[in-house]
Amino acid sequence: MTKAAPDTRTVVVEREFAHPPEKLWRALTQPHLIAEWLMANDFVPAAGHRFKLKADWGVVDCQVTTVEPHRTLSYSWAALGLDSVVTWTLTPTAAGTHLRMEQTGFGPDQTRAYQGASYGWPKFFDGLEQTLARLD
Repeated sequence: MTKAAPDTRTVVVEREFAHPPEKLWRALTQPHLIAEWLMANDFVPAAGHRFKLKADWGVVDCQVTTVEPHRTLSYSWAALGLDSVVTWTLTPTAAGTHLRMEQTGFGPDQTRAYQGASYGWPKFFDGLEQTLARLD
């Protein structure tokens, strides 16, 4: 994994979910579930796979870089001049799973993108929680 440049910023969102890692993994890797809480997509959990996330404001071009089932998922995230990396880390806990999302690569001149991600990711986590609550 490459280190972010020293002048870049990172958005980190962490939350405890009362669900096992396997259930979160499904919501993070199955396209119809990703569409419920994040965006429409053509995701496949395979390293090297290129996919798009589609929203009303535009498209995010992505490529899967790391897939460790039920543990780690990482992909590039390129949109609106931002080239970043999103990494999901799932850690089993007594009550379920600790989920950490880290988006790295916000340059000093990308304050708007950084603020948007800082605002948006917690909302996506709320949607993820709702999706998980509906899953068997």
